[in-house]
Amino acid sequence: MRSPVSPVIANLSMEEFEEQAIATATYKPKIWKRYVDDTFTMEIKKDNTIPFRDMSVSRDSNGLLTTSVYRKPTHTDQYLAYDSHHPQSVKREC
Repeated sequence: MRSPVSPVIANLSMEEFEEQAIATATYKPKIWKRYVDDTFTMEIKKDNTIPFRDMSVSRDSNGLLTTSVYRKPTHTDQYLAYDSHHPQSVKREC
């Protein structure tokens, strides 16, 4: 289920967030680029919880919002096999 306005809303939301982050940053970046990912998906709340930007946002009975880390159901906690053919420096970073 896709909404044609989802990319627009996601872009506006990120633009506002980025402008505020840059305006309040101690060290201003000389250049700012954005990688757009997952802007065409739509989530529906379940049990007053919805995933949003790698967070799980929940609303309690008083209307208070709480957050926790969100992992997609396909998340495996595997990042890079040590015996892969990546350079040692990359393996150490993981």
